[in-house]
Amino acid sequence: MRSQRQRLAYILLAPLALFIGALTLYPTAVTTVEAFFREYSLVNNHNFVGLKNFHDAFSTPAIRQSFVNTGIYVLSGTVLSVVLGIAFALLLRQRSRWRAPLLALVVLPWALPPVVEALLWSRIYDPTFGPLNGVLKSIGLISHNQVWLGSNRWEALVLIELVQVWQTTPLCVLLILAALQLIPSELYEAGAVDGASAWHGFRYITLPLLRPGITIAMVAAITASLNIFDQPYILTGDASASASVGVQTYLVSFQNLNFGEGYALSLIMTLATAAISLLVLRLVYRRVEF
Repeated sequence: MRSQRQRLAYILLAPLALFIGALTLYPTAVTTVEAFFREYSLVNNHNFVGLKNFHDAFSTPAIRQSFVNTGIYVLSGTVLSVVLGIAFALLLRQRSRWRAPLLALVVLPWALPPVVEALLWSRIYDPTFGPLNGVLKSIGLISHNQVWLGSNRWEALVLIELVQVWQTTPLCVLLILAALQLIPSELYEAGAVDGASAWHGFRYITLPLLRPGITIAMVAAITASLNIFDQPYILTGDASASASVGVQTYLVSFQNLNFGEGYALSLIMTLATAAISLLVLRLVYRRVEF
């Protein structure tokens, strides 16, 4: 009976799985072919060019810089989003009358379109009318208006990453909070009987049993950071000092009309996303049973 139910479940899931697979595999296949066969030309020329597009892409200093920037976005964004996600999830786990309003407030940044968020933060960072300068001047941290997204590369990277973390953290909160709800309260009661403190309960009960939720949150944060586009493009335009690979792919493809290099960069990011996600799943994920 159980095998029949499993067979029925696979049959029902097969059409959706095939549809999603086609949506994923077809663009990947086209990107792979075009990356090795399309030259820097508006003519539909499909002569095999090998690794030329990849070589040309990495010969460009701005593109090399964008990979460094994207790596910074991924490392800092993943760590901050997951750590804040754990903290907010633990806070929202407590039952109180403020839980629902706080949860709605936390989720709000994730519900907004990335373009809207970037435009909102561009107003906050505005050197003339932005509230950030006003708040910092009122508490005495600065004496005059600052140009936050100017020529300072590291300052721009930090401010862009702040927007990215503001958007990604709510999803991490939801994923980790869902994992928290699955941990039986009896485990904490047994720990309290044995004299375990709140810290020991978190370290030896909560954290190990949260590994599946933390893993999925890490994959979500890594994917979002690898594909970051709206925030750097809207906040700093095509400035290469803070541009991500996504921004450079857009500039190469649609401003320079070099679609071969654009396909090559897209293929690199697709493979990087898949490889890093699988690596995280392999190293961090651990199935738990209660």
